[in-house]
Amino acid sequence: MPLALLALAIGAFGIGTTEFVIMGLLPDVAASFGVSVPTAGFLVTGYALGVVLGAPLMTLLGTRIPRKNMLMLLMALFVVGNLISAVAPVFAVMLIGRVVASLAHGAFFGIGAVVAAELVAPDRKAGAIALMFTGLTVANVVGVPLGTLVGQSAGWRTTFFLVAALGVVGLVGIARLVPDLPKPEGVRLRHELVAFRNVQVLLAMAMTVLGFGGVFAAVTYIAPMMTEVAGYADSSVTWLLVLFGLGMVGGNLVGGRFADRRLMPMLLTALGGLALVLALFTVGAHNKAAAAVAVFLIGALGFATVPPLQKRVLDFAHGAPTLASAVNIGAFNLGNALSAWLGGAVIAAGFGYSSPNWVGAALAGSALVLAVVSRSLERRHPERHSPTSPAVGSAETTARSGQAVPAHR
Repeated sequence: MPLALLALAIGAFGIGTTEFVIMGLLPDVAASFGVSVPTAGFLVTGYALGVVLGAPLMTLLGTRIPRKNMLMLLMALFVVGNLISAVAPVFAVMLIGRVVASLAHGAFFGIGAVVAAELVAPDRKAGAIALMFTGLTVANVVGVPLGTLVGQSAGWRTTFFLVAALGVVGLVGIARLVPDLPKPEGVRLRHELVAFRNVQVLLAMAMTVLGFGGVFAAVTYIAPMMTEVAGYADSSVTWLLVLFGLGMVGGNLVGGRFADRRLMPMLLTALGGLALVLALFTVGAHNKAAAAVAVFLIGALGFATVPPLQKRVLDFAHGAPTLASAVNIGAFNLGNALSAWLGGAVIAAGFGYSSPNWVGAALAGSALVLAVVSRSLERRHPERHSPTSPAVGSAETTARSGQAVPAHR
């Protein structure tokens, strides 16, 4: 595999780390700025909303700039955003830094996947794409827990300085190792918007928002929930995040295995299981062992929905997938923003640190209802609600077409 893929993987590692590491550092950041934990949760919401807006806008901008230059611009934006967060004198400035960094998120993954596919022979494209996104998976198993540990021992600002340094390494790697690629053909916005007239595309994106919102209603406030409710020590949050990351990896692999063969049964099972686990977590959060199991299952069940939901969007938007793919990346982060805000609201209302689990269960249950509606429409009106190209969303097909959307977010 070309060394250029390593540079892309480092960029993905840095972006994945900065997105999720804040959740383990919320109490420290809140104390540093003298704000409440729910208020600090806006750092999650702000980042997520930045991805929602940045994914389609930066992706469309990327159609007018050579891909290598666009990737370098995105990594520079990422570095600047994390440096702003690291030196922020007040909470509002840190929030601005988070938003700036988030603008690079969706477009980097979308454009980077296309570049990865172009760097290798046709029969190795899927492997190249997977290698790039290994950076995101490793971030959740290694980067986030280590970033949390460093933040708790050396201060949270140190974590953001280190993440910015990772961005610099990724930027230099892209500049030195990624070859100059031809400017992509322009995207006709009018054609891309047609995909959003498809009811199934809209339903899939709504499921993405609500299902992933269920995950982050709980995980955004995992640090205070585990320390204040379950009774874990602050240092244990690092290992609980490792457990969550392992659940993500396992769930993503299982979801990917079934996405091509039994998509809707996989999606219904994962969403139903997620809603149930989150509801039970409200009670189980008071028990250390039960809380640890729940954290793993939330990661596994939540991320088992990612491959089938992304495939479903691609299946129904196969004629114009570029913007739909970018918007679906934003949809995951819209779920993050919604759940972080709602979770903070119920904590601020005095319902306790375990109350966001009820919010998560309600969001995941709503996604399950939409999945049932989507399946019912597909069965009752197959001529209108079935994809015309059933293989469009498979990894191999997407890799060959150059429109690569990974199973990871």
